[in-house]
Amino acid sequence: MSQLSPFHIAIPVHNLETCRIFYRDILNCEEGRSSDHWVDFNFFGHQLVIHFKEKSLEAETINEVDGKHVPVPHYGVVLPWDNFHAFAEELKLKNIKFIIEPYVRFEGLVGEQATMFFKDPAGNALEFKAFKDRSQLFAK
Repeated sequence: MSQLSPFHIAIPVHNLETCRIFYRDILNCEEGRSSDHWVDFNFFGHQLVIHFKEKSLEAETINEVDGKHVPVPHYGVVLPWDNFHAFAEELKLKNIKFIIEPYVRFEGLVGEQATMFFKDPAGNALEFKAFKDRSQLFAK
């Protein structure tokens, strides 16, 4: 497959209007169709739908990666290297509370990548990353 196709993801939110504002105004995602129970967004070229669901009391799960607590599940996108760093700075200016601050993994090695984690207002974990050499996205 030479070009990745856009994905579609639907996530639960217990605070539809608060999350609508977050995705639209903080992450700068263009809003699409909506109803009183869901909202579509252009999530960096992919379709993200936030659906209203009562708040869950399910405990968060984490995995240890590089000595950091990575939330599971999480979702996100791979951005171009320069876009990632500009976006990270923009998020800092908007006072995003990071779970994992932006940093570079595997520096100077195969698969060198920048990554950061934070949550939306409903507690859904997001990861944004970028590869120094995007052709190494699936390199071993």
